Amino acid sequence: MLFLASLPIPGTEIEEVKPARRPMLAIHSGDEENNCHVIDVRGLKCPLPVLKTAKGIAALPPGVRVVVLATDPMAAIDIPHFCSERGHRFLGRHDDEGVSRYEIETGG
Repeated sequence: MLFLASLPIPGTEIEEVKPARRPMLAIHSGDEENNCHVIDVRGLKCPLPVLKTAKGIAALPPGVRVVVLATDPMAAIDIPHFCSERGHRFLGRHDDEGVSRYEIETGG
């Protein structure tokens, strides 16, 4: 007796599905070239870029230059607003190949 359930059915192979790699917050202190802190939040979606930025600069003293690298278009609204609400100075934004670079000077 032959059981059909034991035969493979063409086109129904099971592939191993690996979980998507979640981007992690990367903070580089003392970038020698620019003497600043770099917070890399590329790949994160709103509201995570601004939340990770807030966490990354919370312990920094006033006057430290911070560069945030982000790919989320909403960061263009969120990061300047965050700066004005928290007393930081927003120095500007530069876009390059889908990555926005936000420059901040920490406040008191």
